[in-house]
Amino acid sequence: MKNGVVIVTGASRGIGQATAIRLANDFAKIVLVARSGDLLEETAASISSAGSETLTIECDLRKPDVAEMIVKRTLAQFGSINSVVNIAGAVPQIDLFEMTDEQWEDGEALKLHGARRLTLKAWEALKASKGSVIFTSGNSALTPKSGFAAVATVNAAIVALAKAFADRGISDGIQVNSVLPGPVMTDRRRGYLEKYAITKGMTISDAIEHFPVQAGISRYGNPEEIANLIGFILSPAARWMTGTALRIDGGEIKSV
Repeated sequence: MKNGVVIVTGASRGIGQATAIRLANDFAKIVLVARSGDLLEETAASISSAGSETLTIECDLRKPDVAEMIVKRTLAQFGSINSVVNIAGAVPQIDLFEMTDEQWEDGEALKLHGARRLTLKAWEALKASKGSVIFTSGNSALTPKSGFAAVATVNAAIVALAKAFADRGISDGIQVNSVLPGPVMTDRRRGYLEKYAITKGMTISDAIEHFPVQAGISRYGNPEEIANLIGFILSPAARWMTGTALRIDGGEIKSV
């Protein structure tokens, strides 16, 4: 892995940024993909200081032709692809009966179809390197609720998609898994909690304390904890693990 090349989408913030920085311990070359160029450069600076080489690609994975561009630029600069980590994408948390068709389609376009297209375009390079793919879903895939219908639907589709790729990967020598985080404190979640606090007449501190209790967990996770799990999955120690959906949610999901 020390000479490997990994593509990380959503690398400008949150779990994607933490994962890109974490993987700099294991991969010599990190391709950072996101829509925010300025934030990507901040991630790149952190990685470069650790000694890894970076390539930043500012783009919108919702556009069908972008995946091929990412793969071509990566191969042109680094010559190979060893891993793809699909993290980009956020689906609106809107009630099932209030979401418009456009909101549904936009939620699917980046997190589901952007990841699907990038994995397809990178497949031959991954086949050559006997590489790995990770899809980031969420534990809402297992517990759909009306207020999180689109989130749960897209996350469940990602788990199924990852298993389909993993099935093909058995014959092609490519490892494919999905990771299902629970509540993780990111800038996006903090923004959601700030809005919730206003509507409920609470302080942001009270809102932050309220949600873990409601979810039956001791605290929020942090992006670095998800990144550490991803780092393990991509390590040689976990190579036989494929087609697996791994929850990391502080015990929020209680079912067997």
